[in-house]
Amino acid sequence: LEGVLEKETEVAKHHLRNNDRRRALLALKKKKYQESLLVQTDMQLLNLEHMTQTIEYSLIEKDIVAGLKKGNEVLAQIHKEMSVEAVEKLMDDTADAIAYQNEIDEAISGRITADDMEDIEAELDAILHEQLSEAPRVPDSLPAESVELPNVPDRPLPAHETVQTSKNKNRQRLEEPMPA
Repeated sequence: LEGVLEKETEVAKHHLRNNDRRRALLALKKKKYQESLLVQTDMQLLNLEHMTQTIEYSLIEKDIVAGLKKGNEVLAQIHKEMSVEAVEKLMDDTADAIAYQNEIDEAISGRITADDMEDIEAELDAILHEQLSEAPRVPDSLPAESVELPNVPDRPLPAHETVQTSKNKNRQRLEEPMPA
């Protein structure tokens, strides 16, 4: 379309050079008409795009409304199956069961209070004190006289047999025939 508009401008210039003002004016009117058609077409395209978007949005809204309707139907059906009183009773029963289980756990585990723990620690301290008083006293220092220690060998000790080897030898002796 822009090529048509340029062509009309060239035609108008050509007619003006030939001193034909009427035909130049006609070419410019034709150009103006083409421009107005172009603007109208653009407006119609914009309206068409807007209408398409509105339709698409309306379809989405329709799907949303249908989804909400279906959701409300499902919620209504669930509410028919479950009343507020039944839920409250269930919650109370659950709380009672938890409290009962806690009582059982406390009875089984024999929970120790802070006072009980103090008593236990006092008893432990008494036992430790008693054991310390019964234990033989270790001298604080070595006697003033020197103690003679035994001589220690300065060469390696002879290898001794292991318990298993000794048992095997005893077994062999028992299995040997006795002389008659």
